[in-house]
Amino acid sequence: MASNEEQIRTLIERWAKAVHHGDLTGVLADHTEDIVMFDVPPPQQGVRGLDAYRETWPPFLRWQAQGASFDIESLEVTAGEDVAFAYALLRCGTERDFADNPDNRLRLTFGLRKQDGRWLIVHEHHSFPLADGSTAANPAPHQDHAATDQERAAAEQGHAATEQHLRQLHQRWFASTAAKDLDGLMAPIAEDVVSYEHDQSLQCIGADAVREVCKAGLDAAGDSSVTWHVPDLKVLVNGDLAVAWGLNHVKVSAGSQSVDTWSRGTRIFQRRDGAWLMTHQHLSYPFDPVTGDAKTDLRP
Repeated sequence: MASNEEQIRTLIERWAKAVHHGDLTGVLADHTEDIVMFDVPPPQQGVRGLDAYRETWPPFLRWQAQGASFDIESLEVTAGEDVAFAYALLRCGTERDFADNPDNRLRLTFGLRKQDGRWLIVHEHHSFPLADGSTAANPAPHQDHAATDQERAAAEQGHAATEQHLRQLHQRWFASTAAKDLDGLMAPIAEDVVSYEHDQSLQCIGADAVREVCKAGLDAAGDSSVTWHVPDLKVLVNGDLAVAWGLNHVKVSAGSQSVDTWSRGTRIFQRRDGAWLMTHQHLSYPFDPVTGDAKTDLRP
């Protein structure tokens, strides 16, 4: 029998082929009814529910049919028994697009959970990195039907405790941001983290690269105050894997002047040697499909 990782890899590759061939039924397959997608274009708060997800695809598939590519270039999968995540880079564009920007790639993050023995996608996050000159300043997991009530209750208590721990971790991040404490920001980040940041870099690999991004952001704020919150934070936990997503609200203030932005964020955590560490992050702004500019002024 195929491993969980192999099943998920096959699922995502099948989804990408369905997109490439304009097969809407195949695109929608293997998704939960409560799917949340942070897409490249608006809306800022993402697309929520399978019906809304379905409505986003026909315009893209019509564009795809004109000769654009949608091909997975790299795909990494990490799976527990009932929760998993994957991230990928895709060639998505026309020949002209790649002639103008040959290294550009679509970045995707998937959150999955197993329901009745079947892997389903519960969250997708799609983004392109910003181009030069752009500005940016829980449902219960599936349990084996043979599990006892005591085992089920213990699992639910463990998941609730982990969710609370990860929410507190985010609160420490928010406090470290306000204090401009770079070490505090980096404390829960894994050495082998892979981060899809807002800016032009396609991906930041390793804690040192992420630290440079965080440092640059704090340095840019200068003497201004900085706050960061995720008011609608969602957390899904199972075993040693967890997925968190929501809208990032960042505000930089200096006297009567302030810059206030919202963006989308997905973060993956793994428990290693008893500690929860962020191993993957995906941040993005929607973009205006007419102008191609990042939409940094949208509000939920």
